[in-house]
Amino acid sequence: MKHRIPAASAILMFSIPLLGSGPNTPARIANLTISPGEITPLHLRPEFDSVIKMPEEVTSVVLGSPGAFKAEHNEGEPQFVYVKPITPGPGQSNLLINTKSGLYVSLELINDGAGASDTPVDFLVEYKTGTGFLLVKAPTLPDEAPHEIAPNSTDVSEGNRQPHRPPATAAPPSALQLEYEQQARINAPSWTKWDSNEIETSVGDIRQWDNQVIVSYSVLNTSNKPIEIVPPQIQLAGIKLEKKKKKDSHIIADQLQIRDYRLSSTRLEPGARADGVVLFDRPNYKQSSEKLMLQIAQSDKVDRPVLIQLPFTPPIAGDTR
Repeated sequence: MKHRIPAASAILMFSIPLLGSGPNTPARIANLTISPGEITPLHLRPEFDSVIKMPEEVTSVVLGSPGAFKAEHNEGEPQFVYVKPITPGPGQSNLLINTKSGLYVSLELINDGAGASDTPVDFLVEYKTGTGFLLVKAPTLPDEAPHEIAPNSTDVSEGNRQPHRPPATAAPPSALQLEYEQQARINAPSWTKWDSNEIETSVGDIRQWDNQVIVSYSVLNTSNKPIEIVPPQIQLAGIKLEKKKKKDSHIIADQLQIRDYRLSSTRLEPGARADGVVLFDRPNYKQSSEKLMLQIAQSDKVDRPVLIQLPFTPPIAGDTR
């Protein structure tokens, strides 16, 4: 699923000439506000470095395709990440950047190729924290979500599967914190093991307010070494058959917008546990082959996440089970 940089998040964006690559090739500089669940497209060009500046110290950088792109970060410049393509032809990948307090950004890396002289290059992207973004162990849920779907964003193919809803239909401000505290009080959750992963998971209470859903969960480090986990994601995944060859199929997945979350820790020592809760906008409908999934991943294995199926129609808040 691709997201364009929204007008509300782009504080500053303008073009400057890119020296040495032709007179008609502009380089863009953008100042953006971090929004949970937002994926920023980053247009790159071979032989040019693009710079990403975070509002605080970067703790981990995860690159989807190290054979096609290069991402560098060093302790001497703790807020900066340098990215460049290392192949001349066009290509795409993803990049996830985490900071020490739990902030994270997800970027789609786009190598437009050495011959794409008319395509703008994102020369510098500087991120700032938004007033509504909640860090790890943050206070109660704000009255408004940090980033809301535009009223006309109803295109199912782009993953925006429902129209904008006013804040009046949102979950109560204290609901997220109450669910988080309830999950943290569970002394012995029922753990689920996952092959090829060093974590076990447990899903707690799941509640719905109108079309917003809260899911509480816990993660346990069962390895003998420290690990890091990334903030939770929610996806709607299904199997799509090819039109020409009905026997061939492939899995498609749309990342749903996360309104807010709590996570007690992103770093887990051996035997340690993290408790979390996530609030997201549930789609109004789905196909029969699609499933709603909670995605939990280690920072060094984001391509092999744990996927936990969720009920598409959870209990309404206030109902008894």
